[in-house]
Amino acid sequence: MPVSPSIQIVGAKEAVRSLNKLEPGLRKQFAADATRIAQPAISEAQRRYNSVGVPLSGMTRNWASNGRKIFPYNVSKASRGVKIKLQGDRRVTSVILIEQRDAATAVWESAGRKTTNALGDALGFIKPNTSRVLGPSVFSRRDEISGEMEKAILEVTRRVEKELK
Repeated sequence: MPVSPSIQIVGAKEAVRSLNKLEPGLRKQFAADATRIAQPAISEAQRRYNSVGVPLSGMTRNWASNGRKIFPYNVSKASRGVKIKLQGDRRVTSVILIEQRDAATAVWESAGRKTTNALGDALGFIKPNTSRVLGPSVFSRRDEISGEMEKAILEVTRRVEKELK
């Protein structure tokens, strides 16, 4: 039976969206709590980036696409780029994301995932809808973070409901 790391709590998106309306700074505090809870997965991803190093020597050279600087790849920037993002937008499906903010690392994470290309072929096969470091890091630590994250979201949801009544 496949295991899914997603947790679905009805009303979580609306609660996160309502946090700043209820009390200024409450959303910022929730973001800090979510970062603290997700720290094992973030640390694991940072450790893996440091152990991998530079995957291909050409990734250390400058490269821009349509005027947007994408490369060079830097291991320390890759480690610093792992962040938590809260989304309260109605159009998205996830409320809390662990994402890679460094452009070069994001390209490396997903190259060759959707379509075959030269960079993806040089980096090696990757299954669709997976990533090279970030996904496996989160999956390896999901037991440590999912329970606490669920409690934090339910607490925020309860607080919002209490304040609205």
